[in-house]
Amino acid sequence: MKKRVFDVVVIGAGSGLEISSYAAEQGLNVAVIEPGPFGGTCLNRGCIPSKMLIHAADVARTVQEAGKFGVNASFNGVAWKKLVSRINATIGRDARGIEAGNRSSKNVTVFKEYAQFLGKDSLLVGKEVIQGKRIFICAGSRPFVPKIPGLKEVNYLTSDEALRLPKQPKSIIIIGGGYIGCELAHFFGSLGTKVTIVQRGNLLMGAEDGDIARKFTQVYRRRFTVLLNTDVLGVRKRGREIAVDLKKKGKKATITGEQLLVATGRVPNSDVLNVKAAGVKVNERGFVVVDKYLRTSVQNVWAIGDIAGVFMFKHSANLEAQFAVQNAFGEKVPVDYAAMPHAAFTNPQVASVGATEEELAREKRRFVKNIYEYKNTGYGAALRESDGFVKVLAEPKTGAILGCHILGPHASILIHEVIVAMKAGLGVEGIRQAVHVHPALSEVVQRAFWF
Repeated sequence: MKKRVFDVVVIGAGSGLEISSYAAEQGLNVAVIEPGPFGGTCLNRGCIPSKMLIHAADVARTVQEAGKFGVNASFNGVAWKKLVSRINATIGRDARGIEAGNRSSKNVTVFKEYAQFLGKDSLLVGKEVIQGKRIFICAGSRPFVPKIPGLKEVNYLTSDEALRLPKQPKSIIIIGGGYIGCELAHFFGSLGTKVTIVQRGNLLMGAEDGDIARKFTQVYRRRFTVLLNTDVLGVRKRGREIAVDLKKKGKKATITGEQLLVATGRVPNSDVLNVKAAGVKVNERGFVVVDKYLRTSVQNVWAIGDIAGVFMFKHSANLEAQFAVQNAFGEKVPVDYAAMPHAAFTNPQVASVGATEEELAREKRRFVKNIYEYKNTGYGAALRESDGFVKVLAEPKTGAILGCHILGPHASILIHEVIVAMKAGLGVEGIRQAVHVHPALSEVVQRAFWF
């Protein structure tokens, strides 16, 4: 079979497009392989559509809580079809525009097919074999679906389908209490769906700093039915609903809901690509093993993003794309992951950068900590915010910022002051001495650093 040879092959049209764009601008012959819509998981099934929908939930939540500010308002439901169709139309238009831009490039060939490795530099793409002098694996991840008895016999949802439901469910059971499950609980619950969260662990958002996870769980238990330390034994149809059989502390129970959402994490698409045929090493969880330069175990093959599993954020994938370009086409530079943040667009929001208290304790590192609550600032009081706080972890002698964790309104924005200070090596004094607008909400960050 005749092979088409390309200077660069990029598998995945998410953050990998930064690599293909650079290569094409250099006059190289580039193949972009993407069987689905362009833009990757973030644009089509993840962060962008979910945050557009979650903003609607935030608006609804504001209306529902208007009474505590003396504002007479009532929430009368949502125009579900209008909301979902508007977002789907926007996302679809953007994805088509990105694909059209790639197709119009004289140096880019688009393959709308699935790919599988045949060898270290060759792939079967649809029915065609192509070869790449440089190959970049940017194929992301997909929802993990556990082996729950009966699951294949019911119409369950993952995060891929949950954002495109044609009709709002009256009730939904969410298996999994991580950031995906908790974001979607906020979305559905704020718009009027009855939400039940089933979590195997003893806290929601269990990967966060312990103080954050405990307070977050407390808040969510006020809003939703939250079943902690609970195992799912099986699922089955019960009339028009789905029944979930549970076990908690040796006792069995059954709950029912109109919809079932499985939000138990994500797995890399390395198996779909059959990377082992290329000799590309993966770890025990299936993530492609990369070195500090994002090189795989095979020469001239790199990997970035979810499929490499260093961090599973869109912003980390974009960072890695920049370093992959540098390391594949220029002088090699290790990826700088310093001050890598993340945020959950739940209600309350959660944002974090650096180490958690539990991580520092495990590593037996010395630290000091401080917590400052939103309600003790002027703007926090204006918001009538009783749960939010900022937690700071610092090195006691040097004042280096080791970690910062925020729970509350606008946490995803407030964290950025700390990210910049950490990246610039400013330490605790850098935030203490910066003049903050009074009575802006950002004062809660500054005051957390006075300890």
